[in-house]
Amino acid sequence: MKIFSLAVVLTPPNGSAVILSSASDLSSFSFYQRGSVSEFMTFFSKTVSERTPPGQRSSVQENSYTAHVYNRGGAEQLAAVMIADQEYPVRPAFSLLTKLLDDFIAKVPQASYNTPSAISFPEINMYLQKYQDPRQADAIMKVQQELDETKIILHKTIESVLQRGEKINDLVDRSNELSAQSKMFYKTAKKQNSCCVVM
Repeated sequence: MKIFSLAVVLTPPNGSAVILSSASDLSSFSFYQRGSVSEFMTFFSKTVSERTPPGQRSSVQENSYTAHVYNRGGAEQLAAVMIADQEYPVRPAFSLLTKLLDDFIAKVPQASYNTPSAISFPEINMYLQKYQDPRQADAIMKVQQELDETKIILHKTIESVLQRGEKINDLVDRSNELSAQSKMFYKTAKKQNSCCVVM
């Protein structure tokens, strides 16, 4: 089980998502892949947080990764995103995201959301390291009742959260946030993974 990235995202209802704080552990990727992987983690974090309605949680699977998203909504308009491998259990993932947002709101004034580069929230790195073991998240955070009352939607692919007619390949091609190298990395990885599908 592995958490690759955590992000706190500002999700204004009529605007683009903005990463306010993030942390990643890309040590399992080769040195040359890390830049491209990091760009895609940011890209997918923004994409899934924008498309998760306020007050909802969802899990989106893409290849061998799962993005768990909690769009808290409310006055802060914040979402938290965790990208992990598919073995990381759902309940501790959402426990962690709830705790992360609670801590972020308590320590970062809402007035600073307009200047993300000035936000200091080093605790996100602690969450990334400490909760690599999902039992840590489950033992410390007691939000099971809230999770049971909240519908968690599991989307089988990233395409299922995209708007009608949107395709992930088109989003990748149009994205200004991804370098040409990252776009090529995505297409190569997609091609390699598609050759191994068993029907």
